[in-house]
Amino acid sequence: MTTTGTPPPSTTAPTIAQIAREVGVSAPTVSKVLNGRTDVADSTRTRVEDALERAGYRRRRAAPPAAGTGLIDLVFHHFGSIWSLGIIRGVEKAAAAARSSVILSELGGLHRPPQTWLDATLLRPPVGVLLVASGLSAPQRRQLVSRGIPFVVIDTDGEPPVDVPVVGSDNWNGGLVAARHLLQLGHRRIAVISGPADMLCSRARLDGFRSAFDGSGVTFDPHLRRTGDFEVESGYRAGRDLLDRPDRPTAVFAGSDMQALGVLRAARDLGLRVPEDLSVVGYDDVPLAQWTAPALTTVRQPLEEMGSAAARMLFELADQQTPLSTKLNLGTDLIVRETTAPPPP
Repeated sequence: MTTTGTPPPSTTAPTIAQIAREVGVSAPTVSKVLNGRTDVADSTRTRVEDALERAGYRRRRAAPPAAGTGLIDLVFHHFGSIWSLGIIRGVEKAAAAARSSVILSELGGLHRPPQTWLDATLLRPPVGVLLVASGLSAPQRRQLVSRGIPFVVIDTDGEPPVDVPVVGSDNWNGGLVAARHLLQLGHRRIAVISGPADMLCSRARLDGFRSAFDGSGVTFDPHLRRTGDFEVESGYRAGRDLLDRPDRPTAVFAGSDMQALGVLRAARDLGLRVPEDLSVVGYDDVPLAQWTAPALTTVRQPLEEMGSAAARMLFELADQQTPLSTKLNLGTDLIVRETTAPPPP
């Protein structure tokens, strides 16, 4: 007996030729997109990638590189700060343990890599990509996924998509403990110099700082807020501006140790003693913090641990393992040294 009806859907994986027919391009063009070739128009590349995603096409993964030959690409949105060195040390340690090497890239302050960077990366496909304070657009993520190249974001610049692996630290708690420390010492006029407004870590530290005032009986004065770029010069400029006021603050929370160094210099130039006249708290606990005179009270961010954890996660993904968690938020701690004391009488 024969029956009629709709045949069951095919479970056969789509072929390059089928993708090409759907998009209206040649099979070699689809192959070029899959292989990361640069000689494909952006609009065509996007159409092909969309079709590949709809079809659930996944490029066959290449065999893992021989031990000692794999490379991971460590990409900074901006490189040059001492802060970066902690991340690099952590990544290098994990890479050495995996007998891999690290390539450093810098995006010139951009939070999204240009297509030229991605094209060059795909031509020398790494084991994986680590992005620091930056991220990928959806098409760029699809390109890496289609090539079987995993990626992990360290200290994301914004709220990442749910499927993007992220390693960071508890910036909100860091801002909270810094402000609470100063409030407990008796300070009432506390200034804050935050980092760039386009970075999630800056906003989280500022939110935590403000939250410390809730229920404390102290109102934060918004006129005592300044914005910097995490570097010494911005800390110095903001410090001079704040400390030149007739109603200057008795304490400053700087969003980075480098900004705190700028505040210390501004205080010295204005004849203010730290901590007798002014208390200062930094953020990061870079090695230099313990060598300032006086030694800097700061919030420790586990930079090296963040780099190591992200690299280990990347290697697990490259080996097609499932990490225990793809969202890690490491703890932050207040390190009390010599730049904080009760306010002057």
